[in-house]
Amino acid sequence: MKNIQLKNPIAFFDLETTGIDPVKDRIVEIAIIKILPDGSREEFIQRINPEMPIPAEASAVHGIYDADVADCPTFKAISKNAQQFLEQCDLAGYNSNKFDLPVLTEEFYRAGIDIDFKKRKLIDVQQIFFKKEQRTLSAAYSFYCNKSLENAHSAAADVAATIEVLDAQLEKYPDLENTVERLHQFTGADDMVDYAKRLVRKDGQILFNFGKHKGKTVQSVFMNEPQYLDWILQNDFSRDTKKILSDIYNEMKLAKFKS
Repeated sequence: MKNIQLKNPIAFFDLETTGIDPVKDRIVEIAIIKILPDGSREEFIQRINPEMPIPAEASAVHGIYDADVADCPTFKAISKNAQQFLEQCDLAGYNSNKFDLPVLTEEFYRAGIDIDFKKRKLIDVQQIFFKKEQRTLSAAYSFYCNKSLENAHSAAADVAATIEVLDAQLEKYPDLENTVERLHQFTGADDMVDYAKRLVRKDGQILFNFGKHKGKTVQSVFMNEPQYLDWILQNDFSRDTKKILSDIYNEMKLAKFKS
């Protein structure tokens, strides 16, 4: 990859899953291509037993069936290796900030690994494409690389295509700065609060981005309706969202106690 400046290794990754719910669905295949600042590459590709049936509609998309992963390791079994492979890496993918990253984080939490990707730089190649051209990954690959994407929805094929697309984007758009930090900002990861986007940051404050309190600050809601946190903790929200809200609530209690 010749068009991006790297200070740290960058890990391009893609997941195939049992569905599209980051909280309930599980990974059946993970592919990571890590590019080091010297240009060398390392790969981590693994099919995974999701410990649940793969729905037929999901198998129809990625071609992975229950029998294909019956003898594969669980995510928990490979979680430490995956964590070590991603250490010190910034991350990139296609639609990764919206989908792959929340799913991956949930899997790490289930495995007992508390990992915080918000401290990394995050590049979502789809956002560059959408802001510049409005297309899908296959169309992006055709548009930028003048190639047909074979084996689409194979994690390994998709992540390799994503690397080529970003490289071509950087060559095509002179105004697109080629540092990881600027691409992180351009693709919208700078204001990330939680992976599921249930929370947003505005004017230095964290606001709810869903439900009856959408647009209100978390602190004001918890001040007037502290039981709202209990409702969130008992329902199907991501562990990441629950942890952030619990931390805010506990900080409020501590500040009140000190005062």
